[in-house]
Amino acid sequence: TANHLKNPKTHPTVSMSPQQCSSCHPNQFETMYKVNDHRIARDSKKNLNNISPNPFFDEALGAHGFVKEHNLPRSHAYAAVDQFIADRSFGGRFQPKEGWLFSGDNSGFFGVWEKIDDTIPGNAQKPHKPGTAAAANPVCWTCKSTDVMMDWAYLGDPNTKAKWSRASNPVDLVHNINHALNCNMCHDPHSAQPRIVRDALIQAMTRTDYPTLYSESANKTPIEVKDMGLRGFTRKIAILGKPDSKLMCAQCHVEYNCNPGTDPATGKPIKMDDPRTNLFPLVDVTRIEDFYKHASFKDFKHNQTGALLTKMQHPDTEVYWNSKHDQMGVGCAACHMPKVKDANGNVYTSHWATTPRAYIQETCLQCHKDKTEAQMNKVLDSMNAHYNGKLREAEASMGQMFIAFRQANDAGVDPAVIKQAQDLHSVAHTNWEWWTASNGSWFHNMPQAKESLAKSVAASQKATKLLRDAVAAKVAAQAQPQAQQTAQK
Repeated sequence: TANHLKNPKTHPTVSMSPQQCSSCHPNQFETMYKVNDHRIARDSKKNLNNISPNPFFDEALGAHGFVKEHNLPRSHAYAAVDQFIADRSFGGRFQPKEGWLFSGDNSGFFGVWEKIDDTIPGNAQKPHKPGTAAAANPVCWTCKSTDVMMDWAYLGDPNTKAKWSRASNPVDLVHNINHALNCNMCHDPHSAQPRIVRDALIQAMTRTDYPTLYSESANKTPIEVKDMGLRGFTRKIAILGKPDSKLMCAQCHVEYNCNPGTDPATGKPIKMDDPRTNLFPLVDVTRIEDFYKHASFKDFKHNQTGALLTKMQHPDTEVYWNSKHDQMGVGCAACHMPKVKDANGNVYTSHWATTPRAYIQETCLQCHKDKTEAQMNKVLDSMNAHYNGKLREAEASMGQMFIAFRQANDAGVDPAVIKQAQDLHSVAHTNWEWWTASNGSWFHNMPQAKESLAKSVAASQKATKLLRDAVAAKVAAQAQPQAQQTAQK
């Protein structure tokens, strides 16, 4: 620091390790790295008892890379390492040093490279092992860790003075990542003020070309955007006017573009050098289709229907925004990071960002004082069961739609009719996957979920009828000349 003050143009070495904060904040640090015993490692979302059981999930995702391994999230402590080893990320090159013993880890801070090895020489980003994909890219990692933040220009724009960009080789970039969810993602290390560093969220909150949940909020927390580009390129942070866990969590728990795609207006591919590959819509499900039309972006083409679709990520913030609890002023931290007491009776904010079921006394029962923990668990189970039933209804309707598409393609139905059905498929898909991609939607905003899933059902049923009517008309038209010939004979 002394040398830096003598010559401010020299850059001091910056440690990104969360351990820097542990000496003053031991309780927060310890809970940050607590294992979530409610979740196990590598538990696929498409397993029988999970949010979208196969075989429907694979059919609905139409050969997208996420069918390779799309797991339920674990503790924040594993946000980085679980992404390294997922079968869809790096083609299987990164493996746990201890094999499956890694999945039995207990609590405690660790660095990524203490746990995994790179088993493949070179930096080729491709499938290296059967049943894998290589879908990870640099933008994914701006939410998993801030380790490369100092060398990343605003929005990942390519810059000769920035070491990394959206178009960097992801294998090279992740070799420079060793920590998950660093403390400096939400806390300014200089002033201790609450802050945002995720560039696409800052862009969304300052956007003027399309209304967002933030811009339309009557009581939004003010932000002060600062350019921290002291290394020769633009790099922004946003200081919050007050602590707001909804915005701090929105750095990652949102729907966002983080991959190449297709421009539906031109049909041309969108590559990682395009700024649309690092984009937060920050709108709810009622506007998401319109937003992507505005941005002219689609993620992938479905391998059966030919429809251009959006691959949803995890729109947890958008689902919660304007919900009943949100309107009552309950922030994310109240339920997921409540105030608790340590062994000495000192009150602190738990950083074990997990399900409220882990501490119902400190969360639900703070307001619902006339209920017991057992009663609240019954409430949560009932809501979840009802919601899952609505998901299955949407999936059943979409399953019939996929059958109708196959029949229509086999019958040679007019491409104009197929296009109408493809547009309906997009609506059905969006209003289904929005909910399977998000976490805890059945609690966060049940009314909106049911309305949206009903919209998915209506769209897929309309597409099914459209296609089947076209097939019937085609069959009838083909049968008429044959009937005339038979009558003449």
